[in-house]
Amino acid sequence: MACCGSCLCCQCCCCTEGETRTPEELTILGETREDEDEILPRKDYESLDYDRCINEPYVEVLEGLDSKKTKKYEAVKWMLVFAIGVSTGLIGVFVDFFVRLFTQLKFRLVGKSVEECSENGCLALSLLELLSFNMAFVFIASVLVLIEPVAAGSGIPEIKSYLNGVKIPGIVRLRTFICKATGVLFAVAGGLFVGKEGPMIHSGAIVGAGLPQFQSITFKKIRFQFPYFRSDRDKRDFVSAGAAAGVAAAFGAPIGGTLFSLEEGSSFWNQALTWKVLFCSMSATFTLNFFRSGINYNKWGSFQLPGLLNFGEFKCPDGDKNCHLWTAVDLAFFVLMGVVGGLLGAMFNCINKRLAKYRMRNVHPKAKFIRVLESLLVCMVTTVVVFMASMTLGECRDLAPPTANNTTAIVSANEDVNSTIRQFFCSNKTYNDMATLFFNPQETAIHQLFHQDATFSPVTLLLFFVLYFLLSCWTYGVSVPSGLFVPSLLCGASLGRLVANILKMNLGMHIYSGTFALIGAAAFLGGVVRMTISLTVILIESTNEITYGLPIMITLMVAKWTGDFFNKGIYDIHIHLKGVPLLEWETEVEMDKLTASDIMEPNLTYVYPHTRIQSLVSILRTTVYHAFPVVTENREYEKEFMKGNILVSNNIRFKKTSVLTRAGEQRRRCQSMKSYPSSELRNVCDEQVGVEPAEEGQDILQQMLERRHMPYPNLYPDQSPSEEWSMEERFRPLTFHGLILRSQLVNLLIRGVCYAENQSSASQPRLSYAEMTEDYPRFPDIHDLDLALLNPRMIVDVTAYMNPSPYTVSPNTHVSQVFNLFRTMGLRHLPVVNAVGEIVGIITRHNLTHEFLMAKLRQHYITI
Repeated sequence: MACCGSCLCCQCCCCTEGETRTPEELTILGETREDEDEILPRKDYESLDYDRCINEPYVEVLEGLDSKKTKKYEAVKWMLVFAIGVSTGLIGVFVDFFVRLFTQLKFRLVGKSVEECSENGCLALSLLELLSFNMAFVFIASVLVLIEPVAAGSGIPEIKSYLNGVKIPGIVRLRTFICKATGVLFAVAGGLFVGKEGPMIHSGAIVGAGLPQFQSITFKKIRFQFPYFRSDRDKRDFVSAGAAAGVAAAFGAPIGGTLFSLEEGSSFWNQALTWKVLFCSMSATFTLNFFRSGINYNKWGSFQLPGLLNFGEFKCPDGDKNCHLWTAVDLAFFVLMGVVGGLLGAMFNCINKRLAKYRMRNVHPKAKFIRVLESLLVCMVTTVVVFMASMTLGECRDLAPPTANNTTAIVSANEDVNSTIRQFFCSNKTYNDMATLFFNPQETAIHQLFHQDATFSPVTLLLFFVLYFLLSCWTYGVSVPSGLFVPSLLCGASLGRLVANILKMNLGMHIYSGTFALIGAAAFLGGVVRMTISLTVILIESTNEITYGLPIMITLMVAKWTGDFFNKGIYDIHIHLKGVPLLEWETEVEMDKLTASDIMEPNLTYVYPHTRIQSLVSILRTTVYHAFPVVTENREYEKEFMKGNILVSNNIRFKKTSVLTRAGEQRRRCQSMKSYPSSELRNVCDEQVGVEPAEEGQDILQQMLERRHMPYPNLYPDQSPSEEWSMEERFRPLTFHGLILRSQLVNLLIRGVCYAENQSSASQPRLSYAEMTEDYPRFPDIHDLDLALLNPRMIVDVTAYMNPSPYTVSPNTHVSQVFNLFRTMGLRHLPVVNAVGEIVGIITRHNLTHEFLMAKLRQHYITI
């Protein structure tokens, strides 16, 4: 006999070795098969408190507000939003300046070495120089990620999860920001196929989270007495503004940044927040534009470079009347390119998902330096492939004299480099097309594909796409800060330029190659990230050409629909791999076959309005819950409420059978498990919970801390659960009065808010709202509490600090209604209260994840 796991009542029972369990049983037991490919949401992720706790201290603050204070509060909010935008723009200036500095230094020295060694036959020395630069930069970036592992990747999945209401430890800390902003410039300068635009979004979000707090956890001495915005709700709004500012700074697209924050992140939105986010995005865009134009062109106030990535102006050559940016006939090709982009994006995501799973199983569990070695291996392979492809696979193409328009575009893209054209192994008036794409910054390569008059060989474009596709797919996920926007745009642009070359050469069509390169970039990027509204606006703002709106939108929609047929977007995939319980926009229609009573948790851990300290300490130390219902029991009046088959409450009559109770729901669930083949589930309700007797003379508080009773912790030391208790006794009716958070209870205990048995509760000290939120966002832990300073017989009155009016639902509420309420209002806990005011269960984020609902739906089909 082998132990199969813990059952519903937290008892271990045994089953036969040959007994098999269905997926539904494994879900109920909280287990997964080791050989299963499925990754379920982790239970250790907490939710953020976006819903306001309107208790008595908060009401006192509201009563003290007048028109003058309200306007002052709003003015401070606008000033902070402006400061977040300016700070994010300055971060973009910092990253861009050093990336350009390191990249120019590297390409200047290596390019000079290649030109000299091509004649002297010492190309191996040039390769070693390039390897030395790249591996040194990547080593620094990877070490910074070891200091703060959350700084790896683009950060967009984590910020999306944060705005969805999931608390990810360390995601918006100052140390994460330093490692992210510094690491991304070394990763990009190190020649990895990564972009700096994604980390800019994460950096902006960190600025939005930290700046309004005027304090730092990393540097504890940085602390100012700033009484505003001490809640997750306020921080969520500033993080939304910071993320939008990051997009605006990266692409010069303030409207696109606002829509990105709306589409990808925030679950709750209003008009006032929209104005603030747009103002923040505008501030970031113009700050970056002002400083970059001054630094690069020495023309302060000219505003010529709106974003880190600028596509330039799409314009037909002067005098060419037959040239059109796009025609109605081209739309058919754009749709086909959208299909191809969706297929390639799905393939990219599938390969990257398998690589990420391999890293989770074979790289991350090992010593940390293994991650650094992997980053250096990727860097070495990328450098060798780029060097060898540029030397051997490139073709010498004739250098056509560019038009005035294109000359301006090339100079604006990379004015400090001697030339964007690489002539490796090619004679005068010719250039190496492969080296021209590889031996330039990624932004310059995109600009060449969009605007370069000189053609690129179809073979070169195909090889470049394949190499860039595979290497960027391998790179995304290594332990360096890395973005995915620019690599995806470059892959798609090369594919679009290939399509344009084929249509020109083979079909003799008169088309504008830059348009097809742009559509190809949009198709591939849309197939990878699956964004529609915000990405359309971002690309339109980056091109400064409104006529591209329709083809870009059609292409992105087709790419998204095609890719969604196979898998999810890359950010959603990585969110799923991390086990984050993300809530989508809405549930599936079939989920309405379930109600709140089907998905709620009936095993409650609760407190009374007046509870002894020993009971509170026991509850807090023996559970991991972050909120507790405040309830009372009506044992004395229970019989008076029951008159035959009629339940009378507040002069309202209900049929007894129509009122759901905790005991009735638990009995129904136990009976439904009888249909499962697993003996562990069939017998789950047949066994009783025994209570070990306490040792004589043992301290009563110590007894409480050492014992944990199910289905709820012991509230009265002299009333432990008995073996003779019935289901009705274990799950007796509880009248619901409100919710109180763990952080609030710990705060009350640490500050000594209690009263003696022989005193009135009016003698209990009162805490103000400022005192309740003083330790935000890191509240003290119950294990930091010195028990020697507490009298276990003292009583705590929690009624003044609980939320007396939280959102609640009826047991018969359909899942879609529960889901919409929970997600839209940004809730953390949702009590389920029956018709007579009794709490019968509680719903959290984990009860609304797609995986949990699907398991409950399968269970529903079995039991009907």
